[in-house]
Amino acid sequence: MDNAEHIQLIYVILAAAVATFLTRIGGYVMITQMKRIPPRMEAALNAVPAAVLSTLVAPAFISGGWDVKATMLVALVVGLRFSSLWMLLAGWLVIMAIRHIPL
Repeated sequence: MDNAEHIQLIYVILAAAVATFLTRIGGYVMITQMKRIPPRMEAALNAVPAAVLSTLVAPAFISGGWDVKATMLVALVVGLRFSSLWMLLAGWLVIMAIRHIPL
C-alpha cells in the first residue's frame, strides 16, 4: 500500500466515523426536540431490537448446519417460555451435546 492509498483509507475511515456520529447524534437531537413521541415512531423504535436480532440470527440459521438449526430452535422454544438466562443455557447445552457426543 503506497502513501496515497494510505491517506485515502484514512479519509474514508474518518468520513465513516463522521457519518456514524452525525446519524446517531441527529436521532438524539430529533427525539429531544419533540414534546412527545408519536405512536408510530414509538412502535418503530420498539421494533428495532427484534430487527437487529433477526439480521444477526437469520444468516446463521440459513447457512448453518443441522446442529445450528437444532440449537436455535431449542433456544427459541425455551426463550418463549423462560428467561434469557435459561435460553442461553439451553442453547449452549444443545450445541455442546450435538458437537461433542458422537451420534
